[in-house]
Amino acid sequence: MELKNHWLTTNKGVLARLLKWVNLRPEEVERTWMMFAFYTIVSVGLRWAEDSTVAMFLDEYGAGQLPWIYIASAVTGAGLVVLYSWLQKVFPLRAVIVAIAPGMVMPLLLLVVLHRGIHIPYVAVIIIFLLRLWVDACYVVNDLNTSIVANQLFNIREIKRTYPLVSSGILVADVISGFSLPWLLKFANLNQVILIACIVVLLGSVILFYLTYKYPTAFPHTPQRHITEEQASRHRRLETPLKRYVWQLFAFFALLQVIGLLIDFQYLRELNSSLGEQQLASFLGVFGGIVGLCELVTQWFISSRLIEKVGVFFTAALLPITVGFLLPGVISLLNLFPAIEQPGFFWGLISLKFCDELLRYTFVISSGPALYQPIPERIRSRMQALSSGTAEAIASGITGAVIFGTIFISKKFIPEPLQKWILIGETVIVAAACLKVVWELRSRYVDVLVLSAERGGLSASTVGLRAFKQGIVKALVETETGTTADKRSCLELLVQIDLPGAGEVLAPLLLKLPPDLQAQSLEVMLKAGARPLYVPEVRLLLDQPQGTVDPEVFALAMRYVWLAEENPNLSLLEEYLQPRHHSLIRATAAALLLRQGTSMQQAAATTTMRRMLTHKLERERVNGVRALREVVYLQALRVHLPNLLQDDSLRVRCAVLEMIAATNLEEYYPSLLAALYYKSTRTTAMQCLVSLENEAIPMLLKLATNIYKPEVVRMYAWRTIAQIPTPEALETLWLHLEISWGTTKDYILRSLLKIQQQAKNTSVVDRFYESRVEVLVEQELRLLGEIYAAYLDFQNLDSLEYYQGNERILTIGQLLQRSLLELELDVKDRLLLLLKLLYPAEKMQAAAFHLQSQSLVNLARGLEILDHTVSLPCKSLLLNILDRRPQQEKLKYLVDAGFWQYENISVNERLCKLINQRNLLSDWCLACCFHFAQAGYIRLTTTEILANLRHPTGFVREAAISYLSVVSQRVIQEILPHLQTDPHPLVMAQVKELIEKYNQSPNSEGTGNGQQGTGKTHV
Repeated sequence: MELKNHWLTTNKGVLARLLKWVNLRPEEVERTWMMFAFYTIVSVGLRWAEDSTVAMFLDEYGAGQLPWIYIASAVTGAGLVVLYSWLQKVFPLRAVIVAIAPGMVMPLLLLVVLHRGIHIPYVAVIIIFLLRLWVDACYVVNDLNTSIVANQLFNIREIKRTYPLVSSGILVADVISGFSLPWLLKFANLNQVILIACIVVLLGSVILFYLTYKYPTAFPHTPQRHITEEQASRHRRLETPLKRYVWQLFAFFALLQVIGLLIDFQYLRELNSSLGEQQLASFLGVFGGIVGLCELVTQWFISSRLIEKVGVFFTAALLPITVGFLLPGVISLLNLFPAIEQPGFFWGLISLKFCDELLRYTFVISSGPALYQPIPERIRSRMQALSSGTAEAIASGITGAVIFGTIFISKKFIPEPLQKWILIGETVIVAAACLKVVWELRSRYVDVLVLSAERGGLSASTVGLRAFKQGIVKALVETETGTTADKRSCLELLVQIDLPGAGEVLAPLLLKLPPDLQAQSLEVMLKAGARPLYVPEVRLLLDQPQGTVDPEVFALAMRYVWLAEENPNLSLLEEYLQPRHHSLIRATAAALLLRQGTSMQQAAATTTMRRMLTHKLERERVNGVRALREVVYLQALRVHLPNLLQDDSLRVRCAVLEMIAATNLEEYYPSLLAALYYKSTRTTAMQCLVSLENEAIPMLLKLATNIYKPEVVRMYAWRTIAQIPTPEALETLWLHLEISWGTTKDYILRSLLKIQQQAKNTSVVDRFYESRVEVLVEQELRLLGEIYAAYLDFQNLDSLEYYQGNERILTIGQLLQRSLLELELDVKDRLLLLLKLLYPAEKMQAAAFHLQSQSLVNLARGLEILDHTVSLPCKSLLLNILDRRPQQEKLKYLVDAGFWQYENISVNERLCKLINQRNLLSDWCLACCFHFAQAGYIRLTTTEILANLRHPTGFVREAAISYLSVVSQRVIQEILPHLQTDPHPLVMAQVKELIEKYNQSPNSEGTGNGQQGTGKTHV
């Protein structure tokens, strides 16, 4: 019996292979190709118009006047971008993006008609200038419009795959328009070509209209000025970091535009010196076609994969690196050979233009929209319009002025042979600045992404100790401002930062503080160690009139004074044993006498304590037990502890637990572990065990690793170990993390994360542990391989002849599949917990939050955060696993990465393999395996069955007994008497039913259902 893995062997079809080649997913196809068609058709029209207007302009003005176009287009482009942004406030986004293409065409048509109808030379010259200017503006608005539409249609992960294909529309347009323009010019003049171009642009806008109609939810139905108060508040919180990020984006696109215009000017100046109007237009068309073919291949088959593999920032940096450093270096080398100096410079500029076009319209244009994805969706399109569009427009104007200034200065002060190198040098400088901006953007990208997800966190900063203490004093003495909780927090901070110096801060303040803060301050001072230096300030509390000092404060002050003095007057303490004093004061005095007093004083103190421990009032017993924490030897008082541990009062029982830990009563340590079982005493027991530090680790470990103990108790045992602040406790957790599976590993991971949160480390874990986490991640990925392989094997049961028509086994198979998917979710959660150990908590928390969302947009945002945070070698595989993809596709990723080996085995073998790995499975998944084995009469070994008859979970034992009752009635009858004492009611009912059944049929023998001869059911 054999199950074929069709995902590896069958022909997926031409479409599937094509999608794989272009790195596209099926659900993205329709949106991508509609966007591609729109962008291609519009770009063909604009390219015809551009080449025609360039030829007309150069013929009329020459290349020397191009800087005027750059300056004028800056003003026009900036104005159009501001208008575009304003329209989004007034009209819905859908209306704006659909109307923008016809809006671009109408002025162009008007100018062409005027140029054909007006024969006044000066007016014709102005119209040619305006034509060239308006086509440049149309390019800016069209590219901006396209990227905004793409950002609305695709999420942050999809856009990395789809936008390279969408943006390749302009490359296809380069090829089509480049090779068709010379042919078109044979039948039409330049004016007629521009008219045809306008008609083509209008045809493309029809596709955009249909696209917005087909996907209405992607485009806001209300203008952006209509926002809720909640959205406005959120925007205000993000305003500062967003402004920085947007300004850096502004600088990035501006510098890219400067680089492009500097190269474009040098390129066109060289062409203009040797070609006429018609020749120039034809050369531009052919050059554009050749570049377009190269760009097309790069964009379709390389760009999206490279962006996914190395990220948007590396690909964005390729342009400034290449045209700013590599090619200028090559041109400089060619200049060293006089024979090829002139043609070398010319072809060097052609190569520079070629690389600029290739990289700009592949990697850069593909990376651009992804850079805006961290910005909240509500303001993204406006930010994109203002930063990208305005940046390019302003950069054009500045570049035009710089070129004019460079030419003027060069002619005045630079020798003619060196003049051509000035603009090359400026290109290098601008490219270096662009690389610096890319680096800054990379550092802020994930931070803004996390902030926009509203899952960011604050990091602690260090302060000067002197200034900190002054702040503590100011916070504690101010009575009009600050709550009691805030002041308590100040004291807790003081303990964490400077416990030894706490007395210096708190002793002078004791009389000024309210009673609750006095008590907490004295506890802090006692924790730091009683010192004679501060006894005068503390004694002032004892000298106050009787009844004016809180009894708890008085008792703490008394304890501090008598512990700090070298030769205390113990006879004064005997006075405080009198019944007229508060129980806290009496108990404290008795404890001090038991610690330091003479035999007579200790006897009196023992009598006082005995009366308190057996008193009817709860307060007396509690205060008496608490005082015992300070006693070195309990002596005769030990006899009362068993009764106190069973006391009706919870407060008394908790006080006893604290006393056991404080006095290190080893014979009563089991009581501390027993207290973990009960919710009422669990917190106290954990605190007591933590105070024992390394002494508590062995007994906690024994409890935590006992699978027969309750899950909740085992979980809190691991948490208690995590709270022990010693290296031994930390190493214990790491050692058991590496050898544990399932829920136990989850408990340990969460415990380690608690340590991380308490430590508030920015480095997360040491380098020593980082490699161990990587190994654990790889273990989880291998487990996923087993899960997916089993899932796919059980998915095709109905295709196997043996199982066809057996509804029961098919239903159980579906339950087993569902349990495997639940196990997959557990493994994914564990992977995220492991990553939290390696990377900043706020970023990983934001990623985990979005990965749990049902929204594809949020899922993509979470994956993007991981993409820019995780640096493991298996990062790409992790992203594919955490993405919402079919199981067979994920298994293929695991096979390709070497984390799982393909095994063509039968369903029976797969099931036996799963049961052999029972430690890796959830309890429900293991139970489903036994039920499937029972229904399918699958042979299991005696070891597998007996091991699960002792499983700690009741329904797993029930499944194993049910399997055994079918395959071997003789064996089940032998072990039934031993199963009658099972604690689980489900198992007890099952055993009772089986006993009654066999009592009615005492002669039954062999295997069930008459299957003994099949060879499939022997144990």
